[in-house]
Amino acid sequence: MTAPSESIWALKPWWCQPWSILLTGAVAVATSWWWLQRWWITAPVAAVVLVWWWLFLVLVPASYRAQEQERQNLEP
Repeated sequence: MTAPSESIWALKPWWCQPWSILLTGAVAVATSWWWLQRWWITAPVAAVVLVWWWLFLVLVPASYRAQEQERQNLEP
């Protein structure tokens, strides 16, 4: 059996870590509301941030884990 693989986050630079993704999204939504105070602008910004979070914090790590699992299963 092979050793467990690295986490995807160990391969990413500081600006692509979960904390920086969450912080940047929260700041984008807060800034939109603070600066414009229009819910009809802030709501789409928040929706885009949520999709961005889902993509980079859920889908990409799950895909990486599946790929690593498949690679480990193929190794002799």
